[in-house]
Amino acid sequence: MTAEFARIGRLLFQGGLNNSHSGNLSVRIGDKLVITRRGAMLGELSASDLVPIDLKQDDSGIAIASTEVNVHRAIYRSTSALAIVHSHPRSATALSLRGDNIVPVDVEGRYYFKRVPVFQAKRAIGSEELEGGLPVLLENFPIVMIRGHGAFATGGNLEEGLQISHSLEWSCDILLRCLAMGLSPEVVMDDDGHGDW
Repeated sequence: MTAEFARIGRLLFQGGLNNSHSGNLSVRIGDKLVITRRGAMLGELSASDLVPIDLKQDDSGIAIASTEVNVHRAIYRSTSALAIVHSHPRSATALSLRGDNIVPVDVEGRYYFKRVPVFQAKRAIGSEELEGGLPVLLENFPIVMIRGHGAFATGGNLEEGLQISHSLEWSCDILLRCLAMGLSPEVVMDDDGHGDW
């Protein structure tokens, strides 16, 4: 398990989806979860960075678990997710400040997402607002953006969360380039020349 956490964390960091000490990962195992510790460097994870903790009750691990541990718990209790990837993708975070949804304009993004909801919270890190709001959205979407903060992606394993996180950032980078060129997303999406799914 440590090797898989380290592999996914390294790929997130190398892909620019997290800075040196941001983000967190977890997997669900029955009535427990394993989550990265508070302040862990995802690009250099080791066994001491992984914290097993009960899904419902606090135990000794709560003192060192990620500050987002209760958000992860709430998502696991309300969805079928077996893994969660929380990243801070730069382009997607910038676009989250623009509206209530991110709508990809590229074909692959439209295949994976159609749209990605943006959740707004007064306290956007580890808050009860996130515990209440994110699970509802993640029942219907594989990834959700928190306005100005980052993304929570779910999957059957960590690699699925990584893949959907990278795909969103790739689509958001394309969308930002279109906007920088003065292209309207609505016009791009209505263009019959680049197809749809």
